[in-house]
Amino acid sequence: MNQVFDLPNFLLILLYAVVPLLFIIPFALMAVFFERKISAWIQNRIGPNRTGYWGLLQTTADILKLMQKEDIVASGADKKLFLLAPMLVFMGSYAAYAALPFSSIYIGTNINLGVLYMVAISGFVVAGIIFAGWASDNKYSIMGSMRSASQLISYEIPTLFVIISIFAVTQELNLKDISEMQTANILNWGIFGYAGLGFKRILLIPALFVLMIILFISTLAETNRTPFDLPEAESELVAGFHTEYSGMKFALFFLSEYANMFAVSALVASLFLGGYQSPFGYLGDLLNLPWLVPLEQVFWFLLKGLLLVGVQMWMRWSLPRLRIDQLMKVCWKYLIPIGFVCFIYITIIMYV
Repeated sequence: MNQVFDLPNFLLILLYAVVPLLFIIPFALMAVFFERKISAWIQNRIGPNRTGYWGLLQTTADILKLMQKEDIVASGADKKLFLLAPMLVFMGSYAAYAALPFSSIYIGTNINLGVLYMVAISGFVVAGIIFAGWASDNKYSIMGSMRSASQLISYEIPTLFVIISIFAVTQELNLKDISEMQTANILNWGIFGYAGLGFKRILLIPALFVLMIILFISTLAETNRTPFDLPEAESELVAGFHTEYSGMKFALFFLSEYANMFAVSALVASLFLGGYQSPFGYLGDLLNLPWLVPLEQVFWFLLKGLLLVGVQMWMRWSLPRLRIDQLMKVCWKYLIPIGFVCFIYITIIMYV
């Protein structure tokens, strides 16, 4: 971006730090609202419709309510860890945006190992959730946090199989470079085999499609979304590691969850759905307006990410919650073996 706008370094750092936050907060507000509307539509209800036109101000009213609620800390809680936990969880979700290429000129940090960085940074989230459960001095909280930690760690294994398979095909772990390999048209997207592979693309398509499904399922588990929301199973654990939290600490957990939803959706889009690339070419190129192309790229990147977020919401209100044994069975007996077979298949196609 500095090459385009010629900004001082400190302004660039400030811009890269602030822009994701300016996106996350409005996105979370609107995502909560639309999730309520989607759930109402699926359940044949109306949903929020009293606060503002069509209920648009309902989430804003909820935020104002949370800001005014008393901040209660249980007498037996570890106060320092109790305060640190929601911050760590949000930091992990927020830091993931540093590696996301919103366009060819806007990316927080052009990391060569950007894909691995996004997986590694989820460790902040795991640590924060464990701290939240331990510090709450509540049996439901600690059970919820242990479930979440085991779930996150387990589902990172099939995620890593997907990543090394993509590396075998592209020889890249940089999200921007992977997005650039999917340029020109929709047939060059990762799900259809990347550009420049010739006849091998046809052989790779089945494995790449399966890997995209595996990655999407794994990201559902890592964001604790239904059918993998065991850490918050209301019928068993009240609210899991959220149980003792109130006010803005509680809001930080939810802000982190929705920030994570878009981050993992953007990761899937960057690896398999062209990232910020347009499926039809750019209007800016057609009209000879170079400044329009990055704006179009941001539009396509956001659209793909938001569509996948919509799929997550749809699945939440359509599928039942799995039991903890079923959740682990899906990972260890299905996703990991299938991911491994796809990796071996791709390696044979590419190098034998």
